[in-house]
Amino acid sequence: MKTGILGGTFNPVHLAHLRIAEEVREVCGLDRVLFLPAAAPPHKSVAEDVPFARRLEMVRLAIADNPSFAASDLEARREGKSYSVQTLEILQRENPGDELFFIIGMDSFRDLASWHQYPRLFDLANLVVAMRPGASDKDPPSLLPVAMQGEFCYDYSSKSLRHRSGRSVKFLEETQLDISSTHIRQLVAVGRSIRYLVPAAVADFIASHGLYRGRERS
Repeated sequence: MKTGILGGTFNPVHLAHLRIAEEVREVCGLDRVLFLPAAAPPHKSVAEDVPFARRLEMVRLAIADNPSFAASDLEARREGKSYSVQTLEILQRENPGDELFFIIGMDSFRDLASWHQYPRLFDLANLVVAMRPGASDKDPPSLLPVAMQGEFCYDYSSKSLRHRSGRSVKFLEETQLDISSTHIRQLVAVGRSIRYLVPAAVADFIASHGLYRGRERS
Protein backbone atom coordinates (compact mmCIF):
# COMPACT_ATOMS: atom_id res chain seq x y z
CA MET A 1 0.00 0.00 0.00
CA LYS A 2 1.19 3.52 -0.82
CA THR A 3 0.55 5.74 2.19
CA GLY A 4 0.88 9.50 2.40
CA ILE A 5 1.75 11.14 5.72
CA LEU A 6 0.63 14.71 6.40
CA GLY A 7 1.65 16.06 9.80
CA GLY A 8 1.13 19.40 11.48
CA THR A 9 -0.46 21.03 14.48
CA PHE A 10 -3.75 21.34 12.52
CA ASN A 11 -4.74 24.24 14.76
CA PRO A 12 -7.17 24.27 13.03
CA VAL A 13 -7.15 21.99 10.00
CA HIS A 14 -8.31 23.93 6.92
CA LEU A 15 -9.18 23.51 3.25
CA ALA A 16 -5.60 23.98 2.01
CA HIS A 17 -4.51 20.97 4.11
CA LEU A 18 -7.27 18.88 2.55
CA ARG A 19 -6.55 20.05 -0.99
CA ILE A 20 -2.81 19.35 -0.67
CA ALA A 21 -3.56 15.84 0.61
CA GLU A 22 -6.00 15.15 -2.21
CA GLU A 23 -3.66 16.35 -4.94
CA VAL A 24 -0.69 14.41 -3.56
CA ARG A 25 -2.91 11.32 -3.33
CA GLU A 26 -3.91 11.69 -6.96
CA VAL A 27 -0.52 12.67 -8.45
CA CYS A 28 1.44 10.02 -6.51
CA GLY A 29 -1.20 7.30 -6.82
CA LEU A 30 -1.57 6.89 -3.06
CA ASP A 31 -3.99 4.42 -1.52
CA ARG A 32 -4.53 6.61 1.53
CA VAL A 33 -3.32 9.73 3.32
CA LEU A 34 -2.82 9.71 7.09
CA PHE A 35 -3.28 13.01 8.93
CA LEU A 36 -1.05 13.11 12.03
CA PRO A 37 -1.66 15.99 14.44
CA ALA A 38 1.49 16.77 16.43
CA ALA A 39 1.25 16.31 20.19
CA ALA A 40 4.49 18.14 21.10
CA PRO A 41 6.00 19.76 17.98
CA PRO A 42 9.76 20.37 18.36
CA HIS A 43 9.95 23.66 16.43
CA LYS A 44 6.97 25.55 17.85
CA SER A 45 4.37 25.49 20.57
CA VAL A 46 0.68 24.95 19.90
CA ALA A 47 -0.97 28.38 19.71
CA GLU A 48 -3.81 28.92 22.17
CA ASP A 49 -2.78 25.65 23.89
CA VAL A 50 -5.58 23.77 22.12
CA PRO A 51 -5.42 20.17 23.42
CA PHE A 52 -4.37 17.35 21.11
CA ALA A 53 -7.75 15.62 21.48
CA ARG A 54 -9.60 18.65 20.09
CA ARG A 55 -7.21 19.13 17.19
CA LEU A 56 -7.54 15.43 16.36
CA GLU A 57 -11.33 15.67 16.49
CA MET A 58 -11.29 18.63 14.09
CA VAL A 59 -9.23 16.54 11.67
CA ARG A 60 -11.67 13.64 11.95
CA LEU A 61 -14.58 15.96 11.22
CA ALA A 62 -12.75 17.51 8.25
CA ILE A 63 -11.94 14.21 6.52
CA ALA A 64 -15.11 12.28 7.36
CA ASP A 65 -16.41 12.34 3.77
CA ASN A 66 -13.19 11.11 2.11
CA PRO A 67 -12.62 7.33 2.32
CA SER A 68 -8.98 7.77 1.26
CA PHE A 69 -8.19 9.95 4.29
CA ALA A 70 -7.61 8.74 7.86
CA ALA A 71 -6.65 10.42 11.15
CA SER A 72 -3.98 9.01 13.46
CA ASP A 73 -3.43 9.52 17.18
CA LEU A 74 0.11 8.13 16.95
CA GLU A 75 1.78 11.28 18.28
CA ALA A 76 -0.26 11.16 21.49
CA ARG A 77 0.57 7.48 22.05
CA ARG A 78 4.27 8.09 22.52
CA GLU A 79 6.32 10.26 24.84
CA GLY A 80 8.51 13.24 24.02
CA LYS A 81 8.70 15.61 21.09
CA SER A 82 6.99 14.77 17.79
CA TYR A 83 10.14 14.17 15.74
CA SER A 84 9.35 13.18 12.16
CA VAL A 85 12.10 10.54 11.96
CA GLN A 86 10.71 8.70 14.98
CA THR A 87 7.16 8.97 13.67
CA LEU A 88 8.17 7.45 10.34
CA GLU A 89 10.06 4.65 12.11
CA ILE A 90 6.92 3.75 14.07
CA LEU A 91 4.74 3.86 10.96
CA GLN A 92 7.20 1.65 9.11
CA ARG A 93 7.09 -0.91 11.94
CA GLU A 94 3.30 -0.79 12.16
CA ASN A 95 2.85 -1.00 8.36
CA PRO A 96 5.85 -3.05 7.13
CA GLY A 97 4.53 -3.47 3.60
CA ASP A 98 3.69 0.18 2.98
CA GLU A 99 5.65 2.61 0.83
CA LEU A 100 5.57 5.92 2.73
CA PHE A 101 5.27 9.39 1.19
CA PHE A 102 6.03 12.17 3.69
CA ILE A 103 4.28 15.42 2.70
CA ILE A 104 5.87 18.73 3.72
CA GLY A 105 5.77 22.35 2.59
CA MET A 106 8.57 24.15 0.78
CA ASP A 107 9.23 26.29 3.87
CA SER A 108 9.87 23.11 5.88
CA PHE A 109 12.04 21.65 3.12
CA ARG A 110 14.26 24.73 3.21
CA ASP A 111 14.80 24.18 6.95
CA LEU A 112 15.41 20.44 6.67
CA ALA A 113 18.98 20.66 8.01
CA SER A 114 17.61 21.79 11.38
CA TRP A 115 15.42 18.69 11.78
CA HIS A 116 16.28 15.91 14.21
CA GLN A 117 18.36 13.23 12.41
CA TYR A 118 17.17 14.59 9.05
CA PRO A 119 19.41 12.37 6.82
CA ARG A 120 17.47 9.32 8.01
CA LEU A 121 14.24 10.69 6.52
CA PHE A 122 15.40 9.57 3.09
CA ASP A 123 15.91 5.99 4.28
CA LEU A 124 12.35 5.83 5.62
CA ALA A 125 10.10 7.59 3.10
CA ASN A 126 9.75 9.44 -0.15
CA LEU A 127 9.27 13.17 0.34
CA VAL A 128 6.60 15.20 -1.45
CA VAL A 129 7.22 18.94 -1.22
CA ALA A 130 4.11 21.09 -1.67
CA MET A 131 4.84 24.52 -3.09
CA ARG A 132 3.18 27.37 -1.19
CA PRO A 133 2.07 30.62 -2.87
CA GLY A 134 5.08 32.88 -3.41
CA ALA A 135 7.51 30.18 -2.26
CA SER A 136 8.47 28.50 -5.53
CA ASP A 137 12.17 27.98 -6.26
CA LYS A 138 13.81 27.45 -9.67
CA ASP A 139 16.66 25.30 -8.38
CA PRO A 140 15.33 22.77 -5.82
CA PRO A 141 18.62 20.80 -5.56
CA SER A 142 20.28 23.90 -4.10
CA LEU A 143 17.80 23.79 -1.22
CA LEU A 144 19.10 20.44 -0.01
CA PRO A 145 21.40 20.48 3.03
CA VAL A 146 24.93 21.00 1.64
CA ALA A 147 26.17 17.79 3.25
CA MET A 148 23.60 15.77 1.27
CA GLN A 149 23.60 17.39 -2.17
CA GLY A 150 25.98 14.78 -3.57
CA GLU A 151 23.56 11.99 -2.64
CA PHE A 152 20.89 13.16 -5.10
CA CYS A 153 20.36 13.60 -8.80
CA TYR A 154 17.61 15.86 -10.19
CA ASP A 155 15.18 14.98 -12.96
CA TYR A 156 13.83 18.25 -14.39
CA SER A 157 11.13 16.50 -16.44
CA SER A 158 9.49 14.93 -13.38
CA LYS A 159 10.51 17.72 -10.98
CA SER A 160 11.93 15.18 -8.56
CA LEU A 161 15.19 14.41 -6.78
CA ARG A 162 16.35 10.80 -6.61
CA HIS A 163 18.26 9.74 -3.49
CA ARG A 164 20.89 7.02 -3.67
CA SER A 165 18.64 4.87 -1.44
CA GLY A 166 16.05 4.82 -4.24
CA ARG A 167 13.71 7.18 -2.40
CA SER A 168 12.60 10.34 -4.15
CA VAL A 169 11.80 13.96 -3.37
CA LYS A 170 9.00 15.22 -5.62
CA PHE A 171 8.02 18.88 -5.93
CA LEU A 172 4.30 19.35 -6.40
CA GLU A 173 3.10 22.49 -8.16
CA GLU A 174 -0.65 22.24 -8.10
CA THR A 175 -3.50 24.35 -6.73
CA GLN A 176 -2.08 26.88 -4.28
CA LEU A 177 -4.53 28.01 -1.62
CA ASP A 178 -3.08 30.78 0.54
CA ILE A 179 -4.85 29.80 3.75
CA SER A 180 -3.15 29.66 7.12
CA SER A 181 -4.24 28.44 10.54
CA THR A 182 -2.80 31.63 12.04
CA HIS A 183 -5.10 33.81 9.93
CA ILE A 184 -8.10 31.64 10.79
CA ARG A 185 -7.39 32.02 14.52
CA GLN A 186 -7.07 35.78 14.05
CA LEU A 187 -10.44 35.96 12.29
CA VAL A 188 -12.16 33.97 15.01
CA ALA A 189 -10.58 36.14 17.70
CA VAL A 190 -12.25 39.27 16.27
CA GLY A 191 -15.56 37.57 15.55
CA ARG A 192 -15.26 37.31 11.77
CA SER A 193 -16.47 34.45 9.57
CA ILE A 194 -14.21 31.53 8.65
CA ARG A 195 -16.70 30.09 6.22
CA TYR A 196 -15.05 28.64 3.07
CA LEU A 197 -11.67 28.51 4.86
CA VAL A 198 -12.45 25.38 6.90
CA PRO A 199 -15.03 22.60 6.46
CA ALA A 200 -18.43 23.52 7.92
CA ALA A 201 -18.15 20.81 10.58
CA VAL A 202 -14.83 22.28 11.76
CA ALA A 203 -16.29 25.79 11.90
CA ASP A 204 -19.18 24.46 14.00
CA PHE A 205 -16.77 22.65 16.34
CA ILE A 206 -14.67 25.80 16.83
CA ALA A 207 -17.78 27.82 17.61
CA SER A 208 -19.37 25.27 19.93
CA HIS A 209 -16.18 24.90 22.00
CA GLY A 210 -15.27 28.59 21.96
CA LEU A 211 -11.83 27.94 20.49
CA TYR A 212 -9.52 30.84 19.62
CA ARG A 213 -11.61 33.39 21.51
CA GLY A 214 -9.34 33.51 24.55
CA ARG A 215 -11.34 31.11 26.67
CA GLU A 216 -12.49 27.61 25.79
CA ARG A 217 -15.94 26.34 26.65
CA SER A 218 -16.16 22.95 28.31
